[in-house]
Amino acid sequence: MKLEINEILQWTGAVFIIAGHSLNAVGPAAYPYNILAFFLGTILFMVWSIRVANKPQLLVNIVALAIGLTGLAKAIG
Repeated sequence: MKLEINEILQWTGAVFIIAGHSLNAVGPAAYPYNILAFFLGTILFMVWSIRVANKPQLLVNIVALAIGLTGLAKAIG
């Protein structure tokens, strides 16, 4: 089975988003790695949404990245 780049982007993004949720379940000890996992997953999904011209998903990813950047800035100080 040959995976296309779009599938790789989606599946890798999904893994990072799942990791972010899993780290959220751990609690404060996972901070800021939870934010970083969500951020990376969102970037991958954003690249995918641009490639397949999925405008609603692109909007969701832009908003998620803005929120993620705010969280990363706060975490880093």
